[in-house]
Amino acid sequence: MSLSSLTLTESVKARALELGFDLVAVGPAGPPEHGAALRGWVEAGHAGTMGYLERRLEERLDPGRVLPGARSAVCVALNYYQGELDDPSWRPIARYAWGRDYHEVIGPRLERLAAYLAEAAGARSRGYVDTGPVLERDLAARAGLGWIGKNTMLLHPALGSWFFIGVLLTTADLAPDAPLADRCGSCRACLDACPTGAFVAPYVLDARRCISYLTIEHRGPIEPDLQPGMAGWQFGCDVCQDVCPWNRKAPATRHPEFVPATSFPGAEAVRAMDDASIRRELQGTALLRAKPAGIRRNALIYLQNAE
Repeated sequence: MSLSSLTLTESVKARALELGFDLVAVGPAGPPEHGAALRGWVEAGHAGTMGYLERRLEERLDPGRVLPGARSAVCVALNYYQGELDDPSWRPIARYAWGRDYHEVIGPRLERLAAYLAEAAGARSRGYVDTGPVLERDLAARAGLGWIGKNTMLLHPALGSWFFIGVLLTTADLAPDAPLADRCGSCRACLDACPTGAFVAPYVLDARRCISYLTIEHRGPIEPDLQPGMAGWQFGCDVCQDVCPWNRKAPATRHPEFVPATSFPGAEAVRAMDDASIRRELQGTALLRAKPAGIRRNALIYLQNAE
């Protein structure tokens, strides 16, 4: 690694922090180490109805197919942990969706980081925030942004798992950071706490039983035998994060975009809304990922569980 590459790497990291990211790490952009495990996971049916994972599987297994000539992956984190709120209306909603849609917050910052690399090194770059065929967590773990825990979340000793991940693939030759060691040890709090028994084994999640998948990605009816385990949740689930020891001392976010500006309308109100009303009420949030039909379905199950 040349001195110029080291200098460029430090300047890129400094620029990322200037843009407001809480953490930044750099890793290689080669095929991810867990590619074979991902292929086996998909073939086992654990992806459920998320067919897009299989359709672009080969790209996920080789960043060079996504960005020809990619040499490095700049991985960034943005803390969204809001602490305890006085407003209980948001408790049935996963924390990541309490505020503004994170794609709208992280995406423009990655674009500005890409522009910096283009100007500083003539590099081509492409950013992703779980919107393309990129294994963000795998690349981020290899870069040292954290380690992948038994609940398949990326964990960092200072932020726990309450952070969004952004990845900028780039043709720039940057100095890689060292990966972090897995610090989960013998702990299995996340595995034992899952309300629907979604973990097949440590580090292996069967999405078909995961509340986050069922309430967000899955379209159509939810199997009756899984519905009782969804009690208390309308969109996503934070149980495996809530019980994680690494999240006990997580700092509150310094980003006001992730703190809710209004109350969540509640299950009764949502169930009675038409599509246009739901889109209007929840515009600018990640909640619309579930589509209006899914949001109404989730509200109905929530109310049935509360009876």
